[in-house]
Amino acid sequence: MTGSPIPDSATAAVRRFCDANSPSEHAHDLRVEYGVRGKAITIFECRPPWDQGRASEWSRQPIAQLRFDPGDHRWTLFYADRNDRWHPYEMAEPTTKVDELLAEIDHDPTCIFWG
Repeated sequence: MTGSPIPDSATAAVRRFCDANSPSEHAHDLRVEYGVRGKAITIFECRPPWDQGRASEWSRQPIAQLRFDPGDHRWTLFYADRNDRWHPYEMAEPTTKVDELLAEIDHDPTCIFWG
């Protein structure tokens, strides 16, 4: 484990999830990335600037956040509202298996993550 309270295996699982949702044939139009801060991993959908002449930064829209509780080794899934405020996703219980929550994001039965 690194200096982060998040297990390396979880970070690797999220990296694989992002790679799987960032097809190389669409790399110029879409990327799925993640960031780690404290005990949370945030997943972003990234798009190029709509006006290449004015902006050079890709936009980053938060898709989901996985929060880790090191006390019981459980992950809780959150979604972002239109104001980028985080709310617990109630259709998935906290779990020790981050892959279960990644599958829920991928499946997205409520269309709350991918729209």
